[in-house]
Amino acid sequence: MSDYGEFTAAIAREAGALLKQRFHGTHTIDYKGEIDLVTEADRMSEELLIARIRHAYPHHDILAEESAGTSTGADYRWIIDPLDGTTNYAHGFPVFCVSIALELKGAVVIGAVYDPMLDELFLAERGGGAFLNDDVISISPTEDIARGLLATGFPYDIREKPDNNINYFNGMALKAQAIRRAGSAAIDLAYVAAGRFDGFWELKLRPWDTAAGWLLVEEAGGRVTNLSGQPYSLNAPSILASNGYLHDSIRTILAGIDPLDSRLV
Repeated sequence: MSDYGEFTAAIAREAGALLKQRFHGTHTIDYKGEIDLVTEADRMSEELLIARIRHAYPHHDILAEESAGTSTGADYRWIIDPLDGTTNYAHGFPVFCVSIALELKGAVVIGAVYDPMLDELFLAERGGGAFLNDDVISISPTEDIARGLLATGFPYDIREKPDNNINYFNGMALKAQAIRRAGSAAIDLAYVAAGRFDGFWELKLRPWDTAAGWLLVEEAGGRVTNLSGQPYSLNAPSILASNGYLHDSIRTILAGIDPLDSRLV
């Protein structure tokens, strides 16, 4: 593991330990939207991560979910989600994680997703494979969509906008073996990389939701695109990640459910 990889793993574990320690306490909850919330734990975790990064790499840029971060045009940029699964966390549902990615000149080169409740650290370095703790992970061998276990999620504007994924969920539920909605896109992507899920799709995610998981899936042998099958980018308004074998089947099914609006591809 490179120095950057070791550093990323260490700070992910440190932030995760903070979240776990506070998990059963009383939380201060603020709302960024009608159902989009943030807790004091999000902010504390983010402050910890930013402090560690700025101390170790003061000239690197930072993109963080809850604060402005820094943007100077540096070659390196850290993309952090201090608590992915905040709604779960606030309700005492133990499915959440810390997600950290490092970009070099626009390409994600390190991705870490840490689930402190299970003490599972998913880590990938570009060209170096993907790991769960010390073990190599790889995508599932499932080739039949009817035997596929998929994951998805719903956007925070589900009550206001028609492009809310409900139509895709309903249609895909009739084709796949089952669909799970765990409430953390980063964990969903990590589980695709580990072969626990065969595929994942979602709309309207942000870079901190997908950066680390994107690299994990690709380094584990999977495929990541937007819903129309075009190359994925952190600014894409949709993501489709799979073991590769089911990718075209999932894309075709989603495309047949509802004509793809250009805003969603």
